[in-house]
Amino acid sequence: MILPKNISANEFKHALERDGFKQTKKKGGYLVFRHPDKRRVILSFHRPSDTFPPKTLKSMIQDAGWTEEDLRRLGLL
Repeated sequence: MILPKNISANEFKHALERDGFKQTKKKGGYLVFRHPDKRRVILSFHRPSDTFPPKTLKSMIQDAGWTEEDLRRLGLL
């Protein structure tokens, strides 16, 4: 799978929302998003402009259950 580069926390948050995820919790630097089908993604960041290290981004994409096709559809690739 090709991973997107330099994705900000804000861009990732908006992609989650476009895919049907809803924010369920906010605590400190963490946002928890849930999808109606029970998938869960935790976003950890300090500023909305922060970008994610490759391993963190890969883990969040896997938690969201996204494929490369989904990343293209959501405008992340």
